[in-house]
Amino acid sequence: MIERWMIWPVAGLLGLALGSFLNVCSLRWPQDESVVSPPSRCPDCGRGIRWHENIPVLGWILLRGRCRGCGSRISIQYPLVELATGLIWAALFWQHGLAWEALRGALFLTILLGIAVSDARFYIIPDEFSLGGAVLGLALSFAPGGPTFLQALLGGVGWAFGLWVVGRAGTLYLRKTNPQRLDDMGVDSALGGGDVKMMAMVGAFTGVWGGALTIFLGSAVAVLVFGLTRRLTDRLIPFGIFLAVGAAIAYVWGDAILDWYWTTVVGG
Repeated sequence: MIERWMIWPVAGLLGLALGSFLNVCSLRWPQDESVVSPPSRCPDCGRGIRWHENIPVLGWILLRGRCRGCGSRISIQYPLVELATGLIWAALFWQHGLAWEALRGALFLTILLGIAVSDARFYIIPDEFSLGGAVLGLALSFAPGGPTFLQALLGGVGWAFGLWVVGRAGTLYLRKTNPQRLDDMGVDSALGGGDVKMMAMVGAFTGVWGGALTIFLGSAVAVLVFGLTRRLTDRLIPFGIFLAVGAAIAYVWGDAILDWYWTTVVGG
C-alpha cells in the first residue's frame, strides 16, 4: 500500500511541471498560438530558453528574473504560477491520497488558475480552458466521488444558460438606459461569452449548487473589489477572475458554506 506521505511530494513536483506548461497555455491560447511550436523563448530578443533555465521556479531564480541574452525582465508570473500549481497538486493529494477526487480537484483548480491568468492579461478565457474543461469535468463525473454525470450535466448546461440570460438582460438594459456605457468600456455586451462558457466548466465540476455558489461568491468579490478600485482606475475588470475565485472557494469550502446556510439562515 502506498502511504500518503509518499504521494503528495510526487504530486507537487508534477504540479510544478504542469504549472510551467500552464504558463505557456495561458499566454499563447488567448493569442491563437500553438503551445508546441516554437519552443519557449524570450519575447524581447527571441533567444531560446535552455532546458536548465526552464526548470520550474528554480530556473527563474538562477536567471535572477532576467533573460540571459538581452537582460530584459522575466515576469514573476512564471514562478508564481508554477509554485501555485505545485502547491495545488501537493495539497489535494495530501488531503485525499491516491484517489480520484485528488485528481479531479487538482485539475479543476489548475484550470481555474489558467483562466484567471489569461483573463487578467488578455480579457480572454480560451475555449481550451472552458469548453475543454467542461468535457473533462463531465468525463470525471463517472469516477467515484463528486457530482454524478446528471448533476454535472445539469450544472454545466444550467449555469451556462443562466449566466447567458443574465448577460443578455444586462446588455439590453444598458443599451436602453445608457448605451454610451458599453462604448466607453469598449465592448458590445455586458458579459463576455467566455464567462458563459466558463460556467459550463464550473458546473460540470461542481454541480448545480456549486455553480450557484460560484456565481454568488464571484459576484460578491467583484462588487467588493470594484468598489475599492473604481476611484483609482477606469480599467475594465475581467469577471472571469472573480468567477475563478468563487469557484475555488465553492470547491474547497462549498459544503461547509451550504451547511451553514441551511442550518443557520434557513433553519432547516
